[in-house]
Parts: sequence; C-alpha cells; structure tokens
Amino acid sequence: MMDLNEMKVTPRDQQVLDLLVQGCSDKAIAGQLSISPRTVKQQLRTLFLRAGIRDGRKRVKLAIAAFENQEVIS
Repeated sequence: MMDLNEMKVTPRDQQVLDLLVQGCSDKAIAGQLSISPRTVKQQLRTLFLRAGIRDGRKRVKLAIAAFENQEVIS
C-alpha cells in the first residue's frame, strides 16, 4: 500500500483526490474546481508519478490509496 502522507500533496491535489474518491470523472472534477479537464488529467498524471503508479488501473489505485488515507486520518 502506498502512503500518501509520505507524498507531497498540495491542497489542490487533495481536492482532486477527494473528488476522485467520490467517483467523479475528470470532467466532473474540472467543473467542481473551475479548472479545465486537461488540467485535471495533468494533476492526476503528476500524482500517479509521485505515487509510483506506472501501469494498470491508475485512477483506481490512487483512489483506493486516497480512501484508505482518509480512513486513517479520520
């Protein structure tokens, strides 16, 4: 399991992660945060790289890690 606490996660990254955990699409995340879907894709790509996720279901792996991290913090 990856530890998001060890990753550099900006407040905007956290907002994107929170919406990702809720199951939002890139377009929905973009709408919620008033940014372009392209910006969302770039932020997710950066998060994947920081988390060491290079293959497979990247969104799912990152969302699971973010969800598990939220449970630990709560």
